[in-house]
Amino acid sequence: LGESGKSAWAKWSKIQKGIIIGIAIAIIVAVVAMFRVSSTPTTVRLFNAPVTGDMQSQILTRLDQENVQATVNDAGYISVPDEKTAIKMRDILITEGLVPASVDPFANFFERGWSTTDADQNVKLKQAIKRALKLHIEALDDVASADVELSLPEDKLFKADQDPVKASVIVRPKPMSDLLTNRRKILGIQRLIMSAVEGLTAENCVITDSEGNILNDFEGMAESDRLDLVKKQEKLIREGEAHYRAQILKALQNTLSADRVRDLNIKISMDFSKETRDSEVYHPITIREDNPDTPYDDSEFRDTLPISSQTVTREWQGTGFNPQGPAGVEGQNPPVYSDMSNVIGKQTETGVTQNNALNKDVIHREESPRYGKVTVSVNVDGIWKKKYDKNHNPVFNEEGGIVRDYSPVPKEQLEDIADYVQGAIGYDRAKGYKVTVTNIPFDRSAEFAAEDEAILKARQTRLTIILVLIGLAAILAVFILYRFISREMERRRRLREEELLRKQQAARDQALWEAKEEGVEVTMSVEERKRAELQENAIAMAKEHPEDVAMLIRTWLMEE
Repeated sequence: LGESGKSAWAKWSKIQKGIIIGIAIAIIVAVVAMFRVSSTPTTVRLFNAPVTGDMQSQILTRLDQENVQATVNDAGYISVPDEKTAIKMRDILITEGLVPASVDPFANFFERGWSTTDADQNVKLKQAIKRALKLHIEALDDVASADVELSLPEDKLFKADQDPVKASVIVRPKPMSDLLTNRRKILGIQRLIMSAVEGLTAENCVITDSEGNILNDFEGMAESDRLDLVKKQEKLIREGEAHYRAQILKALQNTLSADRVRDLNIKISMDFSKETRDSEVYHPITIREDNPDTPYDDSEFRDTLPISSQTVTREWQGTGFNPQGPAGVEGQNPPVYSDMSNVIGKQTETGVTQNNALNKDVIHREESPRYGKVTVSVNVDGIWKKKYDKNHNPVFNEEGGIVRDYSPVPKEQLEDIADYVQGAIGYDRAKGYKVTVTNIPFDRSAEFAAEDEAILKARQTRLTIILVLIGLAAILAVFILYRFISREMERRRRLREEELLRKQQAARDQALWEAKEEGVEVTMSVEERKRAELQENAIAMAKEHPEDVAMLIRTWLMEE
């Protein structure tokens, strides 16, 4: 095979050899290109135009913020992993204005071919708007998903025949979201849809939830809004009442104790209607302010301050002229004027014009809400004091309760409390403010009964303890007396035993002495000798340790 190939190669001309080499190179290039194309992952171009320079860096940075893996080829085309990501990121870039002027953001939606019609383009436009609006709504934090349907009618020649643009949107909120009940958020979604769809009005935009409940029926919610407004107004009133109640009650309880001032009632009337006032106030011009260091008012005011003045004086002197009418005709002037004809007169006219400056305040005031009448009532209890006898012991009545004396609150103190409350609420007599401070004794029957019962129980407990202590003292005294008597009896018995032993020993000594004198030989047995020694030892020990000997003798007696 090698020899035949070499012989064939030698027979070919240079042109044939060039053709063979070209075909081989083309095959190798095709194989390499095929492997490269097959190994390259499938991507979608973000725009059908290259992007270079700073705009490319900004777009790639924004894609990195969205955790989108983007690639850029040598020509400047930006590609993303899939079509869904491309649509989403294209909408974000269009919204944020990160699209170069040379790039048509909707180029993908308007690729025209030789067979593309205007109807196809309109369908593509509608689908593009729906897709962009859907992604725009789902980009909100409270929306999990959304379905968008648009009705874009064809343009008519006459406006009266033109069908309106309509849109219906179904939103599904995320868990723990208040989207379905928050009117402000629903209104924001409605305005977003109306801004995205040209020619769409609020009447033709319907937003519902997955159950078909209309969320943007704001006209039908007018009554609900009114009730919500009333609730908010009542809440504002209650908060004001609670604030004043807590502040005033705390101050009074710190002064008079919480037991004497238990509650404070306050009622605030507020006008929530909006009132606008325009007024002009004129007041004197201050030339010199009051010096606070002086005990008197040394301020100086002027009603006006001259800016400019003009004085005009006119003097006239001469004969008066009374017209008589046409020549040859008698005049019709009254006789008084006729008599004054040709009379020399003098007239002086003086006029002074002065421009003065005034202090003028132009006030434009809008008030809402306005505080109306404020009513405060507080009850202060008097002082209850227990009655004691000379020994400082409580005095009890016939029913077994402690006698108590009630001291009402002085009238001057009630007036002081009323003045304090008036100052705390900003008392205004013109608005009808009213402050009432009363001295009605609290019903303390249950409190006194519990206190009397506790005192009686304490007295009984104290008496029981005293009796127990007396009993213990008596038992201790009896025990001590018993011990004393038993010790005395033991001592006397011991003395008797010692006396008996002494007498017995004396008798034996006497008998031995007498026998010795008589010369009688006395013989003693071993037992008698031991017994005698024991007796002598016992006598000696009894003298040294009487108590031990007594116990020993007691033991002997018990054994015998």
